[in-house]
Amino acid sequence: MPRLSWTWAAPVALALAVSACSRPEPAPEPVRAVRTMTIADAAATASLEYAAEVRARTESRLGFRVPGKMVRRTVELGDTVRKGQLLAELDPQDLRLSQEAAQAALSAARASLEQAEADFKRFKELRAQNFISPAELERHETAFKSAQAQYQQALAQAKAQGNQAAYAALTADAAGVITAVEAEPGMVVAAGTPVVRLAHDGPRDVVFSVPEDKIELFRTLAREGTELQVRLWSAPDELLPARVRELAAAADPVTRTYLVKADIGRPDVKLGQTATVQVRLPRVEGVARLPLSALVEHQGGSAVWLVDTGTMTVQLQPVRVAGAEGNQVLVQEGLQPGQVVVTAGVHTLTPGQKVRLYRDPATASSSDAAAN
Repeated sequence: MPRLSWTWAAPVALALAVSACSRPEPAPEPVRAVRTMTIADAAATASLEYAAEVRARTESRLGFRVPGKMVRRTVELGDTVRKGQLLAELDPQDLRLSQEAAQAALSAARASLEQAEADFKRFKELRAQNFISPAELERHETAFKSAQAQYQQALAQAKAQGNQAAYAALTADAAGVITAVEAEPGMVVAAGTPVVRLAHDGPRDVVFSVPEDKIELFRTLAREGTELQVRLWSAPDELLPARVRELAAAADPVTRTYLVKADIGRPDVKLGQTATVQVRLPRVEGVARLPLSALVEHQGGSAVWLVDTGTMTVQLQPVRVAGAEGNQVLVQEGLQPGQVVVTAGVHTLTPGQKVRLYRDPATASSSDAAAN
């Protein structure tokens, strides 16, 4: 039996071991198809929009000027009222008793005054005849003056009690609409407790909230008297002019936004209607319009992928966004006219990656058919 020679077996074993340990070559990175667009120089006018509500210029929270038990309320939420119309009533019994007591005190004071006046006249005649001393006359004169003062005091108290009795009826101090009901019959209310809220007829405001970074813009609009555009949801085809009338001095503690009131001056606009307030910003030159799908996040900012048409590779380009219009963004810095930007497939790209321009199959088929 022949014997194996180690002179050729060792190299063969070494070659087998090396081939077993070597790793396969990595697959080349695929050439990705991307949608692109070429940047064109343009100008744009950005705008801001805020949701708003129509409110009355003046809105009062009405309550009784005296305490008592409310026995009746004659209006409901949304009712239209006229000036002087009865809104609610208190139980008037205690107030009437106080009024009667004040009238009785006034009658007593009047009687005392008449008696003191008669005594003073009589003693004045006696003094003229030297039947009494000057001191005695002065004492009756003082009593007469005191009775006069007591009568004036009783008269004032009677008038005050009469007013108190009249305050048992709560009436509207202006024409308007009831926008809130805050007390029900049977409740014992303190003086000044709100019972209803009344929105006065007259000019209307649109009220909305703006974030902290836009409050200086609205202060400028208020100083310059710049018009805002208001579109009511109930009449989307009509634009109403408005001007900023009032700005909140401090932010809301919950939402951290500032309340803005703009005057639309239209008393015929219904309260509570929802509106959109539009603020047009100054025209911006040298902007590029891109679809939202072209943007990627890069180091806390925005960026786009640029295509080098010579090498057909992509590189990341940081940009600054000036605003948005629908599904498009306005890029103010970072791009130049003529550059090619990737608009779809941006999240699968890496710097320096090879790409090819995407062709719509339907469009490609039509082109081929036309060529044949």
